[in-house]
Amino acid sequence: MQNHIIRVWASADEHKREEELAWKLAVLASDEAPVENVVESMVINRIIDNAAVAMASLNRSPVITAREQALSHHRSNGATLFGMSSDYRIHAEWAAWANGTAVRELDFHDTFLHLEFGHPGDNICPLIAVAQQMQRTGGDLIRGIVTAYEVHVRLMRSIQLHSHKIDHVAHTGVAACAGIGALLRLDPEVIYQAINQTLHVCCSTRQSRKGLISSWKSAAPAHSSKLAIEAVDRAMRGESAPSPIYEGEDSVIAWLLDGDKTEYKIDLPDAGEPKNAILQTWTKEHSAEYQGQAFIDLAFKMRDRIENLALISEITITTNKHSHNVIGSGSDDPQKYSPDASRETLDHSLPYIFAVALEDGTWHHEASYSEERAHRPETQILWKKIKTEEDDLWEQRYLSLDPEEKAFGGAVRISFKDGKIIEDEILFADAHPQGAEPFKREDYISKFLTLSAGVASDHEQRRFIDFVEQLANIKSETMIGINPIADIGVLKRGGKGIF
Repeated sequence: MQNHIIRVWASADEHKREEELAWKLAVLASDEAPVENVVESMVINRIIDNAAVAMASLNRSPVITAREQALSHHRSNGATLFGMSSDYRIHAEWAAWANGTAVRELDFHDTFLHLEFGHPGDNICPLIAVAQQMQRTGGDLIRGIVTAYEVHVRLMRSIQLHSHKIDHVAHTGVAACAGIGALLRLDPEVIYQAINQTLHVCCSTRQSRKGLISSWKSAAPAHSSKLAIEAVDRAMRGESAPSPIYEGEDSVIAWLLDGDKTEYKIDLPDAGEPKNAILQTWTKEHSAEYQGQAFIDLAFKMRDRIENLALISEITITTNKHSHNVIGSGSDDPQKYSPDASRETLDHSLPYIFAVALEDGTWHHEASYSEERAHRPETQILWKKIKTEEDDLWEQRYLSLDPEEKAFGGAVRISFKDGKIIEDEILFADAHPQGAEPFKREDYISKFLTLSAGVASDHEQRRFIDFVEQLANIKSETMIGINPIADIGVLKRGGKGIF
């Protein structure tokens, strides 16, 4: 592992291209390091995980819209869509758009949290689409996914975007681009140009995750993936892109992030060193923003100690700055306490999440967010009694690289009208690798079977699982079967647009 220093250069400064972050990432993507067995196994888990949440979201409005747009871009040797047979083949970039939106819609797949946060599983759909269209093998796909996760995690550990109100999909696009380069075994020069272009066009503001959150939240990562595919295509044809995109005096760092007086440190694997950053990421047991996962589990635990929820006077959740400022009361978003808020807003409202989990003792990706559920009078009363606060200790544990210190949870204090107080804390969500019940292969499969029930037949469910578990041996001509198919008549159609 090598530590690299990234800083802004004036145009007049002499520097070697090999010192640019985009070049370093391109070299990393082109490296032929072996894939460890445990890493390959986790890749399979995450493909199953993505398919699970995608199948459950197939008839939600943003997914229908993205699918309808994709279906207007037929290609005889293209990629497939979740839920549809291989008779329907789509241009890879549009398949990545539709499939990525389906995966992201329920906020229910994997994540990583550090200086920046995001969902590395967002990189899987564009890589599958390109692998299908370019007739690559299962082994090629695994290599690409491993690389995308490596780049995504390394960027999130080193370069913060959200504090500058830049959306995390800027990192997503670069990771997808690097993964595609690894999948196709492109030269560093091609990957370098593609990364420069991808970052240049993928920077957008965090308004998509502020206030009344819209359906664009689920589409934003898929859009960055689509842009990444287009950038790689252009670079493969010999075209160049703005550079140095990270370090230039009019670059992303100089004007969108910390400016020309800062230095970033990023650790990257040496040549030949295995890429295993995917093992540092975690999936979700519950359909909610990841920082809410541990608090759902803690609410389940604490509710057994409460005889009457109506006697609660106040609930204080103490946690890290991200949880407080992004999904807690520190966001100053009144929508986080509004029963009329969108589902996308409610799954990013820690007060709502904790209130419903405390009342119900269970969590469901649809029922927990229904209009009826959010409008229950007793829920609204409890919901408004919940506030969050940030704590330096929990922030320190959140950012720590020491596995003995690191934590993603917080503490909860429930005060009652009679003066009684109950308190508890949680370090990790139960499904986290360091949690009470870490997710294993059987849990990923169970999640898929549960979420695809009533959408895909038992036979199709089993076919998909058997296919993915043999991914390393899948030949290019059979890669077309990787996405599960819905039963006839399940998929809904959408409205008309330009395409």
